[in-house]
Amino acid sequence: MTSFDDLFTRLAQSPFRQRFRLGRAEYDYVRSRDEATLRQHAADFIARRLAPARPANDGKQTPMRGHPVFIAQHATATCCRGCLSKWHHIAPDQPLSAEQQTYVVTVLLQWIAAQMQQPAPAARPQKAQPGPDDDPQLALW
Repeated sequence: MTSFDDLFTRLAQSPFRQRFRLGRAEYDYVRSRDEATLRQHAADFIARRLAPARPANDGKQTPMRGHPVFIAQHATATCCRGCLSKWHHIAPDQPLSAEQQTYVVTVLLQWIAAQMQQPAPAARPQKAQPGPDDDPQLALW
């Protein structure tokens, strides 16, 4: 049993946390980067958005999409100080120590690694952009 098995077991029991998955764009993004790059991105996001004792817009500072780390933060309850306190027992209202930041980054990378063991998600179909000849108003002339 790894040190995170208990955490991931508890997270698996949360319908909210379980709905988060990497989309095709995020999956491809992870495939195109090495682990060191993803680790650096995660460390930067955590240092700027989560490590302060009272982050700006706490509870709303982590976007729901746009980067694999953001999705991982919601899936692992490392998205805000309230979730860190509830799920990870990290005290609020105190800056995160270097050790705590490393812990959060490790949790994120483990979740991303588990997602990458799944088959690639289906690509979203591209919406066709209407051309000028497709405008029914122009056909009246």
